[in-house]
Formats: sequence, C-alpha cells, structure tokens
Amino acid sequence: MVDAVVFSKKSDEWSSPKLLYDIMDRQFEFSLDPASTDENALCEMHYTQKDDGLKMPWWPALSCYCNPPYSQASKWIAKASAEATKGSTVVMLLAAHTDTKAFHDYICQKKGVYIWYIRGRLKFGGHSNSAPFPSMVVVFAGKMLDAEDRLRRVQLDWDARVKGKG
Repeated sequence: MVDAVVFSKKSDEWSSPKLLYDIMDRQFEFSLDPASTDENALCEMHYTQKDDGLKMPWWPALSCYCNPPYSQASKWIAKASAEATKGSTVVMLLAAHTDTKAFHDYICQKKGVYIWYIRGRLKFGGHSNSAPFPSMVVVFAGKMLDAEDRLRRVQLDWDARVKGKG
C-alpha cells in the first residue's frame, strides 16, 4: 500500500532521509537548518516556519543544510543563492524539477553551484515508500573552495551504501 500522505497535498514538508543527511553532514559539517520544524530539525541552530528562514540571515553559518517545503522551493533556492554570495555554503535537498524558472535562474550552469542527481527515488523520513519524484542535491559553494569535491565524496559514499538496494 502506498503511503497516502506521499501522494497527497496534506504536507510538502519531507523529513530528510537520515542516512543521506548523515553522509552529507560528515562532509559539510552543517551548522544551520533554516527550513525545519522543531520536530525534524537536523542542526542545533535552526529556523522554523514561525522564525521564517526566508527572512532570517543565514550568514555567519558556514554551512547550511536546507530541505525546504517543496511548494516554496523557488523562494528557498533564491535565498540560498543570495546567502552563498555572503559566504555561506548551502546544501539543498530538492525535487529534481529541472524545468523550473528557479532551476535555470539560480542552479543550471552557474559558477560555484554543483548538482548531484540521486539515482532512484528517496524514502523520506517516516514513509515506507519512495517519493513520487526524483531528487537532487544542490550545493551553493559560498566560500567553500572544495565544495565540489565534498559533494563527489557524498555521492560515492551514498552509492556504496545503497548499491543493490533499488
């Protein structure tokens, strides 16, 4: 049976897969989760909907992890790009919607932005079935000079751990 909430409009807040987050955190050492709830925050320093991470400064956090509400992804992508120009490295877990204006304006072929398209479909926290959409990790490097290498190590570690599982 497919998780009803995965295919419903009840929520667009998808809790990050713990293993994927842990692999990324080992490489990027996240200090801020600007798009969370108190229940699913992955960093000690985090912003909730009440705080409105779109209005709060992300800098001086050196490395941010952002899994935004997908209905507002374009606003979060624009904010991540802006915060990267201030120096923060922002790692985003996003639905791989490469046809959007935000993808082309802020991600596609932009200097200092790196993309990893995740093979297969992720199982987001609390769901037994895979998401109905492909996912990608986007890194806005900020001042992190080796962000592309770190993302490559994340991909290699992830692929090694999930090999043969789908």
